Amino acid sequence: MWDGDEAPDRCPKCGAPKEKFDKLSPEAANKIERSRFTNGLHISLFSLLDTVVEIAEVGIEDELDPACVRVFELARNEAAISRQRIKAEIEGHIAKGKWG
Repeated sequence: MWDGDEAPDRCPKCGAPKEKFDKLSPEAANKIERSRFTNGLHISLFSLLDTVVEIAEVGIEDELDPACVRVFELARNEAAISRQRIKAEIEGHIAKGKWG
């Protein structure tokens, strides 16, 4: 199967010739496009959470006062939990063929 205007001359995975490909149905192509969009959002959010962790670590190290440290610790911990949720969600997408 392929999405797009024209199939490649050979499958990049197995090397099958172009003649072996079937065009994706509009529904399947839409599912792939939606999956790409949503997975891109997950990746963007994951990157932002990396930044949250980095900032929180600096705040913890700065150690202005216990209340500030607690805010930064909570931010770091929640970001770590959210990153794990994103990993699990993407893993589920891959298992269901919703990674395109």
